[in-house]
Amino acid sequence: MPAPRFLLLSDVAEVLNISANQVYALVRRGDIPAVKIGGRGQWRVEATELEKYIERLYTETKEFIDAHPFGEDADQPEDVS
Repeated sequence: MPAPRFLLLSDVAEVLNISANQVYALVRRGDIPAVKIGGRGQWRVEATELEKYIERLYTETKEFIDAHPFGEDADQPEDVS
């Protein structure tokens, strides 16, 4: 059986290891694209959109690391004692 195309917010929360409330906030801010389905307007996230979001986070994290090196090559604050 193939994986479902759409995920509940609780499923997204499990994948990202965060709370459903945090996922809801990400959806409402537009960070994770989602759709409202049915008369009660339940949120669903397409699995491919979740993967795109994760890839975007990897890219942003790499850019952050490149801009803020850490370790032997990084500029260390001078000892001001």
